[in-house]
Amino acid sequence: MAGGPTGERTADFFGWKHERNPFGPSLALVAEADGRIVGFRTFMRWRFVRNGRPLHAVRAVDTATHPQFQGRGIFTRLTRHALERAVDGDIDLIFNTPNNQSLPGYLKMGWSAVGEVPIALRVARPLHFARRLRRRSGPPPPGPVPDTHLPPAAVELEDASAVQTLLDRAGQPDDRLRTDRDAAYLRWRYAEAPGLDYRAVAHRVNGQLRGIAIGRPRWRGALAEFTLSEVIVDIGDHATARRLLSKVAACGVDHVATHLEGWPTADRSRRRAGYLALPGQSMMLVARSVAPDVELRTSRSDWALSLGDLEVF
Repeated sequence: MAGGPTGERTADFFGWKHERNPFGPSLALVAEADGRIVGFRTFMRWRFVRNGRPLHAVRAVDTATHPQFQGRGIFTRLTRHALERAVDGDIDLIFNTPNNQSLPGYLKMGWSAVGEVPIALRVARPLHFARRLRRRSGPPPPGPVPDTHLPPAAVELEDASAVQTLLDRAGQPDDRLRTDRDAAYLRWRYAEAPGLDYRAVAHRVNGQLRGIAIGRPRWRGALAEFTLSEVIVDIGDHATARRLLSKVAACGVDHVATHLEGWPTADRSRRRAGYLALPGQSMMLVARSVAPDVELRTSRSDWALSLGDLEVF
């Protein structure tokens, strides 16, 4: 759902997410009855790249139905109408990460299950983590998330030229689907998001940016979590990847959660840095092809995504 870390909805957040997205404005539809809006559905634009070819996508995100009109199929009708609009437009595929309740509906409407995306955890404070684990489904403690003492992502992303150079060195073009990232995308995603307190850890050698890790602290029930969205390093620079992963784990939270298949060097380094994929910690990824000439990849190994591509914000 759209909203900041405490779930609030603001006009500025809506504008950032659906109007200022560098991939383009969202596809938005409303349902009306008796002159009033009773349903709302948005599909957020995204852009993937595969073998150097851009693929235009939308991500099924925010939806709302007036309580008096729930159970009347408004969600399904809006979704199917959006599919018709997508077929007539420039969209190649649709993807999203539904929960267990909404998954059957998407599969019924033609989405295909790509598979479960594992989430890797590193426990940073074992005793604290163990004491609070039993309360992970309860309300968060009062007050803000503990200060990580990490600089805001905006600070480390300010030098667009250095960030773009790092991205160019870190890129690994192949036939897997990956988000089409550039410095402007990273700045929009992590430096300009209202209410989402993204932080960053950077590593430099002789003034040159060699790696950057980006994420945000948040409450996960009673546990202080750092949701690690990206770890960007030169291809093969496992030492920098491990350095960044260790620094993040030392930022004062109970644990770190991440998924790094979009960055193979960081993903191969995470186990040695203590990040392990645990049973029951995963997200379901589903997709549907829209353009007839675009092959839908339904094996998770054909997708190279980071947690920043998948987290709900």
